[in-house]
Amino acid sequence: MSPTIGSQASRVLPWTAVLAGLILALLSFSAAAERIKDLASVQGVRNNQLVGYGLVFGLDGTGDQTTQTPFTTQSIINMLAQLGTTLATTQSLQLKNVAAVMVTASLPPFSRIGQQIDVTVSSMGNAKSLRGGTLVMTPMKGADGQIYAQAQGSLLVGGAGASAAGSKVAINHLSAGRVIGGATVEREVPTALGQGPFIHYEMGNTDFGTTQRVVEVINREVGPGTAQAVDGRLIRVIAPEDPSSRVAFLGRLENLDVRPVKTAAKVIINPRTGSVVMNQTVTIESCAVAHGSLSVVINTEQKVSQPNALAGGQTVTTTQSEIDIKQGGASLIQLKAGVNLSDVVKAINALGAGPQDLLSILQSMKAAGALRAELEII
Repeated sequence: MSPTIGSQASRVLPWTAVLAGLILALLSFSAAAERIKDLASVQGVRNNQLVGYGLVFGLDGTGDQTTQTPFTTQSIINMLAQLGTTLATTQSLQLKNVAAVMVTASLPPFSRIGQQIDVTVSSMGNAKSLRGGTLVMTPMKGADGQIYAQAQGSLLVGGAGASAAGSKVAINHLSAGRVIGGATVEREVPTALGQGPFIHYEMGNTDFGTTQRVVEVINREVGPGTAQAVDGRLIRVIAPEDPSSRVAFLGRLENLDVRPVKTAAKVIINPRTGSVVMNQTVTIESCAVAHGSLSVVINTEQKVSQPNALAGGQTVTTTQSEIDIKQGGASLIQLKAGVNLSDVVKAINALGAGPQDLLSILQSMKAAGALRAELEII
């Protein structure tokens, strides 16, 4: 007897459900995976910081008040002397269209002579705005004192500002700007891709579990024994000797997907700003939290006692103060064990706790052993 259509459907549907579950599992795995280039960097491949001191010209009367910033005046005198114009050092200069600035830039790895990089220009003195200014040739030096780039160009400053009759309005920050492609590289920094037959990957965070997973992925994709974990942060990889082959090899490795281990549960507290940040692995044990508020309000008023016109008294000024103490209704809420981050936030918000109160609550929960997280105060 042949099976009915209903029995065939009942056999097909379970396998369809299993297949759909496998697809969802693979999708969730790929969504949680990260590339090696996002988790680690090649040792020795890094940026180099550059800094320089220069002058910005062409400001519309918003430059430094040179009587209060003598270094601006001295810089102008020195620059004019190099250009063939000699001024007496005792001569008073009242220039409002010039500002002394610090110029900073980041020199990327493998930068070549003639390559252009962006620079950030920040006012040093009391300039009101750098908008519309032009940075003149400024040497950019590295940590060793050598010049690695020359910066010059028109500043791009976002926002606007105006002042009149003692009133001032400013939109965004006007004392700093950028020059896009404003610096030209004049000296190269040699960057070596590893030493000998090895290259080293440095993990962004020290995590033994994630480091071991990166090693396993490299050995599985390239070959056994290719990668070896030196410690919880450093991975040694056998790479080709030929430079061009090494570049292709690194390009292949950095795009391999790795599923990192869950980060440690941590709560970051900044008492100065009242900010609290928790990651998704933070959970709590069963506990009860009570929160109440006590507010003291003092109002002081000056009252004048004025006698009648025909009375012989005099005007007397008296001070009256009113003190009002309010005790907010304390509330007690019970938190279940093992709840996730969203439940923790909802429960604490239900108490009506502000940022500063939240700091005290979390510290008390940690002291009581109910908070499953590392509490870090910055």
